[in-house]
Order: sequence, then structure tokens, then C-alpha cells
Amino acid sequence: MQTTNFNTQVHVLVIGGSLDAEFQGASRQCIEDHSGRIAAERWLTGQPRGVFGRGCIEWSVLLPADRIETLRIAIRSMADAARADFAVLAAGHSTRLPRMIAFDMDSTLIQGEVIDELARLAGVGEEVAAITAAAMRGELVFQQSFRKRIALLRGLPETEALSLLGRIPLMPGAKRLFAVLRALRVRTAVLSGGFTFFGADLQRRLGIDEVHANLLDTRDGIVTGEIRGQIVDGARKAALLGEIATREGIALHQTVAVGDGANDLPMLRLSGLGVAFHAKPMVRASAECSISGQDLDALLYLFGLTDDEIQRFEAQAE
Repeated sequence: MQTTNFNTQVHVLVIGGSLDAEFQGASRQCIEDHSGRIAAERWLTGQPRGVFGRGCIEWSVLLPADRIETLRIAIRSMADAARADFAVLAAGHSTRLPRMIAFDMDSTLIQGEVIDELARLAGVGEEVAAITAAAMRGELVFQQSFRKRIALLRGLPETEALSLLGRIPLMPGAKRLFAVLRALRVRTAVLSGGFTFFGADLQRRLGIDEVHANLLDTRDGIVTGEIRGQIVDGARKAALLGEIATREGIALHQTVAVGDGANDLPMLRLSGLGVAFHAKPMVRASAECSISGQDLDALLYLFGLTDDEIQRFEAQAE
């Protein structure tokens, strides 16, 4: 008789608005069907619908190492059917709280793409939006598509570009997330294929530690249609993540990366934990965990924080 080797521990989390008893039972059965043994169970939200209007249940699971990916696929399928979000996280470190988190900016920290808004102001909105969408789906090489889009902005007054500051809404939950991360002294960085002028404003509003993005070139108050310096594409995002971690004395397994597009995949793969947030299908399919139906502050559950702790740390930051 073969003995199951429960040599690995993972945290299985499901986040959603309606995690009823039937779903909970089906989730437990799914874990058992994939050779998992539940060692502990807890509600990070205290109940199926916590103080922020969502529920998060976490199971600590022991299972064979070669069953992690099949369990992740099964949990993803269940979460999709229930319109919930999921994570299957390795439990190999003494603490789940990262020392650094790197974020994409457009459609991750804000509800839109700055370059698309600039294009609307320049009268080339549909043309640029189509190129942006194809690039985010991974259908075009980012640098090539980016230069094509920037060229179409030539002649836009700089004052019109700056008028976008504060007009693109923050992603819901962003203020709470960054308040808690400041209270916990987690280093934050924006690694963006967007623009420095918008990133600097976001840095001031959210208290972000550092921003790396593209410098939109202007001359005599007019956008030239060119980019100054090195373009922040997918490879550059990953390189910056590694450089910042080294500079700050942070191990890569202590980092988290959050993004939505194909150009975020290199940093998601390099970091200790890659999170697909409101992501394109190809990004979501390859990520360790996915948050598609929740606000940005739902990331905090991945670090083991409860609603009570989130509220306490948020109050400390004020």
C-alpha cells in the first residue's frame, strides 16, 4: 500500500462576495481530491462577508509537492465558476509579509491607460487604443508598439497632457492598501510602461517609495512624439525589480509583483509572488494567484492579514 508523502504546505485562499456553505464544502472536497490534507482553516474576514463587503477563507494544506499545480488549476476553475478569486501560496517562509511590492501603474493602480487618454486629447484615440490592447495581450512587441503610439501624440500641448493629473480614478482599494503598507514599512515601487509625470503625481498621492516610468519628451511646450531614455518594457521591469531588491538588501523571495498585462509577466515571474490583478487572460492563466473581482486592498489577504488587522494598520497610517 503506497503512503502519500505530505511533504509540502501551501495556503489556499478564496476571496469573494458569496462564499456560501455549499462552496466551502466543494472547496474542501476539491482539496482532498487533489491529495491535500487540510491542517487548519480560518476566515480572514471573520465571516463570509466581512467589514469590507467580501469574504476570504484560508486553508493551510499539506500535500505532495507534485500536486501543487494540479490543485491550483482546480481551485482556479472553482473560483471562476463562483466568480471568486483564488491563491495557492507556498508556505515555506516564516513570514508571509513581503519586504517590497512592485506595481504596474496603468489599469493596476489607476482605472485606465494614460497613453489612451493622451491619445483622445490628441484626436487619435481609437488608433492608439487598438495598439495598446494588442500590446497588453502580447500580440505586439512592446517597444515597437510603444514607439508607434508615442509618435501619434506628436503636436499635443504639454498643458493638455498635464490636465490628466487627478482625472483618471485610482483603483478602488488603492488608498487603503498603501496606507497599510506604509504602516508595515513595506517598500513600494511603481515599474511602469506609462509616464513619469503621472507616476510622480501618484507617488505623492499614495506615498509610494519610488517610481520608474517613461519620460514623455516635450519641446517648447509641445509633445515631440519621442521618448527620452530607456523604455520601461517587460524586460526592464524585471531588471528594475532585481536592482531595487539588491540595493535594498531584499531577497527576491521577499518581493511581490502586481500587474495586468503581458509586459508585466517578466517581473511577475521573477518576484517571490506574482499577482495577476484585473489581468488579461494570458496573464491570469500563468499567475500563481489572481484577483479579478475585488478591490486592490484584497492583496492584503495574501499576506495573511485579517480585516481587523487591516483596519488597525490603516488607522496607524493616518
